[in-house]
Amino acid sequence: MASVKQFQVTFDCENPERVARFWCEILGYQVPPPPAGFASWSDYEHAQPADRRGAWFSCSDPTGVGPRLFFQRVPEGKVVKNRVHLDVRVGTGLTGAERLAVLTAECARLVALGASIVLVQEADGENESCITLQDVEGNEFCLD
Repeated sequence: MASVKQFQVTFDCENPERVARFWCEILGYQVPPPPAGFASWSDYEHAQPADRRGAWFSCSDPTGVGPRLFFQRVPEGKVVKNRVHLDVRVGTGLTGAERLAVLTAECARLVALGASIVLVQEADGENESCITLQDVEGNEFCLD
């Protein structure tokens, strides 16, 4: 049996382009070029039927290592906590005050982009520090 080597992470959201561009800023991802025959994503969107404009957007890791992120518009808003979330690994290999300082600095950058803080968990002797945030549409993720 063959094993899966690639996957994408899909977000349900209200405004796919806004959420995608937020995640580009967090992860250093890039928006792919517009589909063939279109000079820009705006041109592509204007060519779509009115009810399909803004229905989806995507971004990818420019190195090809990370998964593609796909954002699709859904009619309902987010109601409860995510069952799956992304851990953004900015403190890997760091401990204690040094780790918390790196997480706090990245948290400040992301809040300036529109994220909101949910919970700051400081190291307790058993677990290292972690900061839980929400993206621009309320999807939880952790700075780890």
